[in-house]
Amino acid sequence: QQGATLQTYNNELVKCIEDLRRKRDELQETIQLEEDAKTKLQREMQEISERISKVTESLARKIATRNELDRTISETEAAYAKILESSQTLLHVLKRGVVSMGDGQPR
Repeated sequence: QQGATLQTYNNELVKCIEDLRRKRDELQETIQLEEDAKTKLQREMQEISERISKVTESLARKIATRNELDRTISETEAAYAKILESSQTLLHVLKRGVVSMGDGQPR
């Protein structure tokens, strides 16, 4: 009787240990899948970070070029306005000279 009871306990213990090992193996598979997913995500994050750096550098260069073009345009427009003003002044002076030459009277 005691031998049969011990055998029953032994069988139950072995079954429990096997169940625990099966659960551990399943958990290990899940852990491995998550670690693989984490590694993949970290690699993707690194690639994205590198792409962001390249885009940031490119933007900085393009913004600097645009700012230089804006400055050149402003300076050119200002110089052009001065040329127009000088041209108008010269034209006015010439017209006065022609009119005064037509009178025969110096002004």
